[in-house]
Amino acid sequence: MAGSVLVTGAAGFIGAAVCEQLLQRGERVVGLDNLNAYYDPALKRARLERLEAAAGPDQFRFEALDVADAESLAALVVAEASDRVVHLAAQAGVRYSIENPATYIQSNLVGFGAVLEACRHAEVSHLVYASSSSVYGGNRRMPFSEQDPVNHPVSLYAATKKANELMAHTYSHLHGLPATGLRFFTVYGPWGRPDMAPMLFARAILAGEPIKVFNEGRMQRDFTYIDDIAQGVIRCLDKPATADPGFDPLAPDPATAAVPHRLFNIGNSQPIELLRFIEVLEAVLGRASIRDLQPMQPGDVPATAADTSALEAWVGFRPSTPIETGVARFAAWYSDFFAS
Repeated sequence: MAGSVLVTGAAGFIGAAVCEQLLQRGERVVGLDNLNAYYDPALKRARLERLEAAAGPDQFRFEALDVADAESLAALVVAEASDRVVHLAAQAGVRYSIENPATYIQSNLVGFGAVLEACRHAEVSHLVYASSSSVYGGNRRMPFSEQDPVNHPVSLYAATKKANELMAHTYSHLHGLPATGLRFFTVYGPWGRPDMAPMLFARAILAGEPIKVFNEGRMQRDFTYIDDIAQGVIRCLDKPATADPGFDPLAPDPATAAVPHRLFNIGNSQPIELLRFIEVLEAVLGRASIRDLQPMQPGDVPATAADTSALEAWVGFRPSTPIETGVARFAAWYSDFFAS
């Protein structure tokens, strides 16, 4: 394949997993990340070291750069002949967005605008970007479908992700940029983020400390294993978005468009209660948890569940790793990584 793949957020949880799979199939990968201190940058550097160790000669290059630095980003895309871009850099976290809105506006809106401009001017063949299941917000009909309207976000993080989808659609319309947005559902697994439930729970359980269980554990989440997420990203990258020839502007389908822009859910389609996830984690760690039952938090939703039929029809893939398998792999990595 000609050119390189630029992966933004390459030191992040999903970004590093996508880079790893791209390297495994022989791609030349350029990774970009600003290595911010939202969580311990040491974990981000450890992910990068792992990628560098796995890469062949001149196969992986890392650039410490913020996507909001539009001039430097555009120059990097041109200099590295990046003909495909996977945009995973973002300020993550629903609850953090309530307390730090400016960070989300800068990273998720200004930064995404810079990515779109860089892709437009370099005429990249495909942009795949991270959206989120959080865009479904106040929706209650399950499972969530890309054909559902997403007009009721319940956090600023969710609002920025919906804004990304609208921005990408506009660039597809105005400039013919093929762009695919992927709505991720509760990603977990080895090398995960320390602010997410699996890492928080594992640390507390092993330390004999209470874990905070919001909505008294009655929340349901469509936990999706990291390797499935990465494979879905790459499969979509390999099939650039196209205009839907059957798109009807008199009855518009939110999932497709008359321009080369597509939206897909990536989830395991097997939602489970948070208490069940905790039980599986307790079993593999061999320790019982101390549960501090808490009310629902602002910005949270009671349940998520993905309809992935559109993804399967488009690229012939759907996530399928059972929660027992994924949690066991996560726990093995956690015990090894934090014991070293």
